[in-house]
Amino acid sequence: MGRKVLVVDDEKLIVKGIRFSLEQDDMEVDCAYDGEEALEMAKRKEYDIILLDVMLPKYDGFEVCRQIRDFSNVPIVMLTAKGEDMDKILGLEYGADDYITKPFNILEVKARIKAIMRRTGRKENNLSSGKEIVKGDLRINCESRRVFSGERELNLTAKEFDLLELLAMNPNKVYSRESLLNIVWGYEYPGDARTVDVHIRRLREKIEVNPSDPKYVYTKWGVGYYFRG
Repeated sequence: MGRKVLVVDDEKLIVKGIRFSLEQDDMEVDCAYDGEEALEMAKRKEYDIILLDVMLPKYDGFEVCRQIRDFSNVPIVMLTAKGEDMDKILGLEYGADDYITKPFNILEVKARIKAIMRRTGRKENNLSSGKEIVKGDLRINCESRRVFSGERELNLTAKEFDLLELLAMNPNKVYSRESLLNIVWGYEYPGDARTVDVHIRRLREKIEVNPSDPKYVYTKWGVGYYFRG
């Protein structure tokens, strides 16, 4: 069974092109043409990845992304016609894992999808059975990719979990933003260090009682981030 992809864009020619290309790689592709339809489909079916345009009727892509994050950690790649950094950062703020700026080459889209799927696949296949990290009230189950604060489960995105797992498995080791970008997003990722800052901030908002005075993920000023062992 191929990977399941949801493509969301109100430009039907773009959707048709992406769908045709992904189906050539044996992926199962569903399509939605507005934000409301996309949300309904994401609730009804589990996808391996969602390609989500920013400019959509009914709900825009940012709102769709925000609502999906209430119930799913599926990787989301935002498609934006604008090249401004603010749009890209805003997409990450709402829980997106990656972004691609239009006009794009379909080969770039496929390469980005495959890179994300390779990383999530490695996580699923290579983690030691039952590996769990416990620090204070925080419990990280590496096998199920679930995180708990006490008895409450925290809803982390795929990238937020990848960051937390990497830092927690290497306590007190300081990682520069560039290192985290390369390890978690991959060398082919075109983003910059602000991507890491956004995800660390979102991660702290979820795992820390007081994000401005963290107990788990610390900043080494001028260097990077580390998990207090």
